[in-house]
Amino acid sequence: MKALVYRAIGDVKLEERPKPKITQPTDVIVKLTKSTICGTDLHISKGDVATCTPGTILGHEGVGIIDEIGNSVRGFKKGEHVLISCICSCASCEYCRRGMYSHCTTGGWILGNTIDGTQAEYVRIPHADSSLYPIPAGADEAALVMLSDIFPTGLECGVLNGKVEPGSTVVIVGAGPVGLAAMITAQLYSPSVIIMIDMDHNRLNVARTLGAHHTIDPSEPDAVEKVKALTDGKGCDTVIEAVGVPQSFELCQQLVAPGGVIANVGVHGTKVDLHLETLWAQNIAITTRLVDTVTTPMLLKLALSGKLDPSKLITHKFAFKDMENAYKTFGAAAEHAALKVLIEF
Repeated sequence: MKALVYRAIGDVKLEERPKPKITQPTDVIVKLTKSTICGTDLHISKGDVATCTPGTILGHEGVGIIDEIGNSVRGFKKGEHVLISCICSCASCEYCRRGMYSHCTTGGWILGNTIDGTQAEYVRIPHADSSLYPIPAGADEAALVMLSDIFPTGLECGVLNGKVEPGSTVVIVGAGPVGLAAMITAQLYSPSVIIMIDMDHNRLNVARTLGAHHTIDPSEPDAVEKVKALTDGKGCDTVIEAVGVPQSFELCQQLVAPGGVIANVGVHGTKVDLHLETLWAQNIAITTRLVDTVTTPMLLKLALSGKLDPSKLITHKFAFKDMENAYKTFGAAAEHAALKVLIEF
């Protein structure tokens, strides 16, 4: 089969690889029909994710058709269309029983990280019964690819950890796909103010069309003052960091209101400074999280009912044979006005 392989820092290439085989009775093999590229894949290609070693097939998002099935799989059958979760869960270990699937002792975020992932014609999915979701006939499968990762991530790591509630104020630093997914799902909880911050003016325009009340370019010298002016001088109750660089985390610390929450979503590849000299008495909380995908069933219902349209974040489509070009486009997102790129097999 063809597969997109992380070969070295800055080097991802399509290669010929053996089709995966079932190794455990709880596995299935899925034939991919659609996939996408995540910002985390770019972090891997830059060497920021030490657990992913050269030679790994990248990708942790996608939809497809079950091609082979392990003897112990009970919830799925060959030929069924499925949504692949970015997190594999055994559903029985200590962490899974606590709803923390991201730390499953034999799963978690392994696809495209510690085992081969979904940017390939076929992928092996461990713990299939609790790591896949059936897709009903007639569903918009391109839209559902967005539910593999970015929408649960935005909702769980940003909105829920950030304690967004009716009437609260929210600022999101980073209008990439995950930041926009956080902004869209924050509206489920009726905050009074949503502010989006990004240097990419195209992404700020998109944010406005998707529900942001205000947008701010952080390169402007009075960016912090603008946020304060919109929140009675206090800052925001929820500050969502959706970039993963020291400058963005630094900015978040200047935007949080007393008693507020900084919810980190970004993947950080280097250390950041924590300004306790100004925050120690502010009663704030800082949360970190790897998505658990506990909200995927809810998001799936919202998407299938038409109350949520994840396809609004898809800006580019590529055939799988053009995967290397897709990476170049996604890696230069500002230049191409790219959000999510859809890969079609």
